[in-house]
Amino acid sequence: MPPSIAGVDWNLDTLASLADLGRISVDAGRRSLLGAAAYSVAALALPASSWWTSMADRSTERSALGSITVGRGDVEAVREMVLLFSRLDQRRGGGHASSSVVQYLTSDVARYLQGAYADDRVRREMFSAASELAYLVGWMAFDSAEHSAAQHFFTASVKLAAEGDDPAMAAHTLRAMAHQAIDLGHARQGLALAAASMEGDRYRLASPRERALLGVVHARGLAATGNKAAAASALIKAENDLAKAEPGDDEPSRVFFFGEASLAHETGCALRDIGDLPGAAKELRRSVRTRKAATFTRTHAVTLGYLGAVQARQGNLDEACGNWSTALEAMDGIRSARARQTVADMRSALSPFRRRGITTAAELDARAAAYLAATAA
Repeated sequence: MPPSIAGVDWNLDTLASLADLGRISVDAGRRSLLGAAAYSVAALALPASSWWTSMADRSTERSALGSITVGRGDVEAVREMVLLFSRLDQRRGGGHASSSVVQYLTSDVARYLQGAYADDRVRREMFSAASELAYLVGWMAFDSAEHSAAQHFFTASVKLAAEGDDPAMAAHTLRAMAHQAIDLGHARQGLALAAASMEGDRYRLASPRERALLGVVHARGLAATGNKAAAASALIKAENDLAKAEPGDDEPSRVFFFGEASLAHETGCALRDIGDLPGAAKELRRSVRTRKAATFTRTHAVTLGYLGAVQARQGNLDEACGNWSTALEAMDGIRSARARQTVADMRSALSPFRRRGITTAAELDARAAAYLAATAA
């Protein structure tokens, strides 16, 4: 009988589910099954509020299962590795080094989670750091269009954050789950996840920068479900939250990527989804103008692709082609299914113009086809 992959289970012991993900990662057969498994819309339903309390209690009641003693230096080492891999993901896409991140999470970090701790604060910090790493693994899988794998790791991240009693970290991952659901066309479920990320301590204990991130994805969920007025209000709230972020704030390193350019990118997507194409183009141009392209290359390329698509819908083919051309140049060395999708969408938008014999469109389409061929799995 071929190996099988268990579905997402919020009630399965956190360390047991992480260990199973570790076994999958080293078993080629099961790893390929996970990559091919279906994304579960049913699993997007979050557990009841009592679950969150029980998870925090469960972790404090654990007996030390391992022989190693874990200190604050170990926590800092995990955080440093998360930031290192996060910067690579932001620049080159989720297709680079993902197997290394999975292995680090499910081997080294998993052992820390079963260790003895100097005090309960160190324990909570380690579970929070592990949650951030599991989130990153999920985000890289999402960026690589490995949606079932992403869902499993996002769920693990939320469970680890709950055991670490870190509501803001849980919110960060719920926001990513919302983003994934919205991108996959499950707008109603995405909105519910985004709303959950804004509830109570998850929003209250987040830094201003992270509040803005949660808020703008909430706005995208509202836009995707046709709530135009509420989406507009949520966008203003997110803008105001980001304006409150200041240098020197005590904020987690996981939000290092989120600034004016990222807010403008998500705002542009929300405005596009409610049919405000001029507003969307304006925000996407602001994103391109303000982003540090050398550091955040993957998202810069995707933003250019989205901007070109909006301009093409407006009938501005020359501007669209210019931005698409720049996007293709920026994609050199990027391994990202989301980047590939913008190129596939580019080719679809160019198709009518290519058939009319427009040289610029034909040349750009040929470049796009070559990129897709060169980056095919």
